Amino acid sequence: MTTKHEQILAYIEKLPVGDKISVRQIAKDLVVSEGTAYRAIKEAETRRLVSTIERVGTIRIELKKKEHFERLTFAEVVNIVDGQVLGGKTGLYKTLNKFVIGAMQLEDMMRYVEPGNLLIVGNRLKVHETALQAGAAILVTGGFDVPEPTKKLADEFELPVISTSYDSFTVATMINRAIDDQLIKKDVLLIEDIYIPLEKTSFLRTSDHVKQYRELNDETTHGGFPVVDKANKLVGIVTARDVIGKENHELIEKVMTRTPISITMKTSVASASHRMIWEGIDLLPVVGDNNNLEGVISRQDVLKALQAASRQPQNGETIDDIVKQQIKAISSEEFIFEFEVTPQMTDHFGAMSYGAFTILVTETGSQTLKIRKRGESVVENMTIYYTKPIQLESILRVHARVLEMSRKVAKMDLEVFNEKQLVGKAMVTYQLLER
Repeated sequence: MTTKHEQILAYIEKLPVGDKISVRQIAKDLVVSEGTAYRAIKEAETRRLVSTIERVGTIRIELKKKEHFERLTFAEVVNIVDGQVLGGKTGLYKTLNKFVIGAMQLEDMMRYVEPGNLLIVGNRLKVHETALQAGAAILVTGGFDVPEPTKKLADEFELPVISTSYDSFTVATMINRAIDDQLIKKDVLLIEDIYIPLEKTSFLRTSDHVKQYRELNDETTHGGFPVVDKANKLVGIVTARDVIGKENHELIEKVMTRTPISITMKTSVASASHRMIWEGIDLLPVVGDNNNLEGVISRQDVLKALQAASRQPQNGETIDDIVKQQIKAISSEEFIFEFEVTPQMTDHFGAMSYGAFTILVTETGSQTLKIRKRGESVVENMTIYYTKPIQLESILRVHARVLEMSRKVAKMDLEVFNEKQLVGKAMVTYQLLER
């Protein structure tokens, strides 16, 4: 049976895109408390089903697929630029495919304006009307208002006219940053990208017997299986260790491990790999919001995904990517790496930041393990000594030395030199992600 929270989310999901909703309306329509309605709307906002805009309210927006994250809705633009919607509110759910800065004569400008664009322009009234007629939304900079006929035109075409107090350059920078953030999010591997769906997942029910486990084990050669109840909710996991010495007729419910570790679709692959290493498990069930089993993820799937991700170029670059791009192995036998400090890696004093230095030493250690054919790894703990400031454009050399290595753990000593002067040291312990 679904909860009231789930019922509200399902109701919101079925609403037409562009519909306005409120806590009071949801509470009245579904006969729930306003507190329950408020919590469900906040959850819907997290899932990007709705967007709340000041002075407009909460509207149902288009749920964009992951591959289109670089596109923003007009509703999201309003929030990014602290804008006020002057007209065309019913079109806020639409996505913009490009933004154009209107810094030319009208005729020249309109050559660049197409349907679905967002035109960023000041208080040029004729431009506003012409752009709306061409199918583009308007972002008016400088905090200016627009006349009533323009607002009516925006309502008629369902194209938002947004006013912001920022100037054109600032607005363009803010939108660009938001798109870049979305690109970085798009490139983060999540469990939903690589999991094995339920229809391809082998699992057992609480009413099954040890005999069924052994038959499934022989058929699939998997060591463990999730266990679900009648409502398909995850209640346990059963492995070879659980059935040792057990009779074939014994119920799975009696021998399984209860309250197993599980993950959701939105868990990152990196987080899942760390969990598997720390808990020493090879299989993680994937569950939905109501703990329904949606699939599984294996250690092998995680390993393949991490290896593929490390080879992919980034569209939106993080400081991690920038640091990693600068690392060059100059001796694969002695594990020596060279590195140049660029402006993005410095603090406001012009010295290399502590964060960038940390990425440098942990990544060179990780690359050393790959050279030694030990594959993927995650940092378990580290001790860093940052002995001297490292200035901009310094060429550093990192010497990596493996102190101890077992099947699951590697301990490394890393020394960082600027010319011949020692500027930092690190002791790092890595957990190795086995095949």
